[in-house]
Amino acid sequence: MVTILDGKNLKEKISNDLKQKLEKFQIKPTLVVILVGENPASKIYVNNKKKTAENLGINSQVINYPSDVTEEELLKKIDELNNDKSVTAILVQLPLPEHISKENIMNAICPRKDVDGFTPYNFGKLFSGETPTVYPCTPKGILLLLDEYGIELEGQHAVIVGRSNIVGRPLSQMLLDRNATVTVCHSKTKNLTEITKTADILISAVGKNIIEGKMLKSGCVVVDVGIFKDENGKTRGDVDFESVSQIASYLSPVPGGVGPMTITSLMLNTVELFEKFS
Repeated sequence: MVTILDGKNLKEKISNDLKQKLEKFQIKPTLVVILVGENPASKIYVNNKKKTAENLGINSQVINYPSDVTEEELLKKIDELNNDKSVTAILVQLPLPEHISKENIMNAICPRKDVDGFTPYNFGKLFSGETPTVYPCTPKGILLLLDEYGIELEGQHAVIVGRSNIVGRPLSQMLLDRNATVTVCHSKTKNLTEITKTADILISAVGKNIIEGKMLKSGCVVVDVGIFKDENGKTRGDVDFESVSQIASYLSPVPGGVGPMTITSLMLNTVELFEKFS
């Protein structure tokens, strides 16, 4: 019988603890989110972040720019926020319009206010074996979820499908730091099923429905990070829930698994930055 990795339940548990902690703060942390353009998914994500922050007692501000804003103007605003002592954390919602360099924008955020953990400073810290200012939100949320269910990482073979800078790459290093043996697969990987069948823990972060039960060994732990709408408008993940649930010992659902933990990690990171640097 598969055990569901319930991110919604863990989010509530962590949020309650965080809310009680924040009630004791005389000055509250402030999270500033920069949103460029009218991307519907981005607007939903940003609104969810703002609502979650305010429910916890974190000050939240959203700065909206039209899609034709110049890179220079964005950089100027980030510099202003970097130097504003009342601002705890800065998040630039991705994706950005093509005329704006994501690298230049990420590079401009002060590492002490980098709530996503995406600046070169924090990425470099992570991959050199040092502790970054904060860990990237989705990988952090995944590890919190695995830890909540007492899933052992040390000595286990973790297979990650997907090598993005948001999930796959940072998660690979974070699992190595926990003494897992890590294999990273991607679109050019040959014989994917041969590799996934060796996984004690499988994490898929692709955004396509690609993982089926026949690709797994019995009793493995499966974490589904992918989320997208299928042709019928139904929310799906990377994992075929029906077939995988017959094979896996633990499985995260979509929605309700990793998604709630990502936003929870964002709030944890905001408070962590506040406690370290305010």
